[in-house]
Amino acid sequence: MPTADRRPSALTRFPRWIAGLSVAVAVAMGALGSPAIAATTPLPPFQEMRYAAVVVDAETGEVLFSRRGDSLRYPASITKVMTLYLTFEALSTGRLSPDDRVVISPKAAAQSPTKLGLPVGASLSVSEAMQALAIKSANDVSVALAEKLGEGSERRFAAMMTLRARELGMVNTHFVNASGLPDSRQVTTARDLAILSRAVLRDFPQHYAMFSQQSFTFQGRQMNNHNGLLWRMPGADGLKTGFTSASGYNLAVSAVRGNRRLIAVVLGGPSNARRNAKAENLLLTGFELASRRDRGERVQFAQASFESEPAPVTLYAQARPSESGADIVAPDRVVLTSAPPPRNLSQFEIVDPASTGLRQGGRAAAGKWSVQVGAFRSQDLARKQAEVVRKLAPDHFSAGGRAEKSGASWRTRFTGYSESSARAACKALKARGQPCMVLPPSA
Repeated sequence: MPTADRRPSALTRFPRWIAGLSVAVAVAMGALGSPAIAATTPLPPFQEMRYAAVVVDAETGEVLFSRRGDSLRYPASITKVMTLYLTFEALSTGRLSPDDRVVISPKAAAQSPTKLGLPVGASLSVSEAMQALAIKSANDVSVALAEKLGEGSERRFAAMMTLRARELGMVNTHFVNASGLPDSRQVTTARDLAILSRAVLRDFPQHYAMFSQQSFTFQGRQMNNHNGLLWRMPGADGLKTGFTSASGYNLAVSAVRGNRRLIAVVLGGPSNARRNAKAENLLLTGFELASRRDRGERVQFAQASFESEPAPVTLYAQARPSESGADIVAPDRVVLTSAPPPRNLSQFEIVDPASTGLRQGGRAAAGKWSVQVGAFRSQDLARKQAEVVRKLAPDHFSAGGRAEKSGASWRTRFTGYSESSARAACKALKARGQPCMVLPPSA
């Protein structure tokens, strides 16, 4: 089913006093003598195995909570955050300007709603196109913008999206279109979408405010943002919603309390309202726990602090789209949503080198492997990431680390590893919520 982001109903715009109760906490003694805290009134657990979620500290990248955070899921319209990221990048390098025109092609005009509905040959400015994606979630404009940046080809642009995702550390994400419309090959994870959200905040703060706009007026029509938390949760200021029958109701959202910013990603919600309530509950709980830890309390970020365990569910061998979005998908795998994929599959495969053990050209000599821990818009940010990594995992990153120029970005890499030590270093860093890629000598 096409993306069907909806404006929040009048009821969901009002703050819900009950949401505040979800951050009340009770202290209990843990096995090692340090207290663990748990929300006393957690929201009812989602019944769908499609559900996945993470909560991340936007400044440090620390993962405060993860439920199936690395399981493959469909991104739906959150895909447009990556489309916008590459657009922001083109603006920063001078490849695009805000006043450049984006022309609607026949392919763009033929896209399913949600869209602006412009005719073939019509155009809008890059500035208007970005707002149409961030606020209206317009599929026709997504394709038109992808064709402009991909030299006339959305497929080429999707390959650019996938490669940029890899550079950012989104190792389990694969794009085949710019809109998020259904395609069984287009997959991501909650953790990867949190990495992307953090990258937008870090690399393009001048454009991030676009995601907090509650409405967008184009040719006399006012269109409202689909992110209901912009109306109901103080401090919430982005990023993007998404929905297809196969994905369920998705949301990547960021919010600020005091000097702390958190990012929450919720995938596979059974409804708009429950997805929003779940994301709000996760953020409120995260702020409460982080605040108590800042005050010096020895607090553990336990699973029970955020939500109760899900109830047993019945699994189906094959998912089928439904109008209600209530279909159930078996965990940790991707199923076809309609027909088998076409023969001309993308050249990109979803590969996690740490788990597959794939090698290029046989086993290389020890000491020549590398580890990449991020890609950034500036050399200074890349160097700062090296410092962060050395502090987080000193046993594996005790020295070294350099910023390498790669196109318009800077990569943070540590070198001098054997294959086994590189994999061990990445494993340790991922356990601390940081992106990491093992690189063979030829990389």
